[in-house]
Amino acid sequence: MTLQKLAAISVFVLAPACAEVITGQWIIDSMKEIDRVQLTLHRRSEHGSSTNSSALQFSDLRGITRGQMETGASQARFEIVRSAGTFVCEGYFKAGQGAGTFTLQPNTTFAPEMRVLGYDNIPDDRIFAFAVHDVSPQFVREIKGAGIDNVSLDQLLAMRIHGVTLKFIGDLKSLGYNISSSQKLVAMRIHGVSPEMIRELKALGYDSLDADKLVAMRIHGASPEFVKEVAASGFSHPPVDQLIAMRIHGVTPEYIRTMKSRGVNVTIQKLIEMRIHGIDD
Repeated sequence: MTLQKLAAISVFVLAPACAEVITGQWIIDSMKEIDRVQLTLHRRSEHGSSTNSSALQFSDLRGITRGQMETGASQARFEIVRSAGTFVCEGYFKAGQGAGTFTLQPNTTFAPEMRVLGYDNIPDDRIFAFAVHDVSPQFVREIKGAGIDNVSLDQLLAMRIHGVTLKFIGDLKSLGYNISSSQKLVAMRIHGVSPEMIRELKALGYDSLDADKLVAMRIHGASPEFVKEVAASGFSHPPVDQLIAMRIHGVTPEYIRTMKSRGVNVTIQKLIEMRIHGIDD
């Protein structure tokens, strides 16, 4: 994920629901983009712990100015307001860096709204995670409206972390991909299956590939560029499974050209078998 999207690295040790006050530590660092900061939140309790680092808009920090961040040592208090609750942060800043403690104040309307949407008894660790990644009732309504239903709490969180947005879903639909599985959508985002990639493959004659094939192509590096290189080596429009096998076993355009320069008249399948058996020269 790029910093232009919500990039997040999270580790959660899950715990049963509890009534404890949610507190922890925060760290903020300046970024090259003047309108963004890097926020790290750490929470620890007897039930579990989590550490999260994400890029935020500076405007998300309510109650503090850029000047307060960048000047000499000064105390600070600011809030990060989310649908699930508000992080009340106290601490200090010096030369663009800061640290301190936070308390998460749950939003009393969040649980009832989520209950109406089919999510009841959300545990505290998930309330915290939803506040961190801004999983809101509005987001849930949007994905339900897009035809994606029966999404677990874990999948709601994964969709937000990895950027499964309404725009992404809409772009896929415009290309003929009416995907109702949240797991497939998350996998596509994790592995970098983009609308741009799909359009490039369509232009190369690979139309209507299912989501699993697209993910496999990304995992193994069977990119549109690789398809073009293979075509330039004399093999036009091989099946996707062969393209993936070529990448897995190292049948590169260079290898194809080397074998052809030695007068070897082979098919792609034969080249794959040669590589499997170590016939490199």
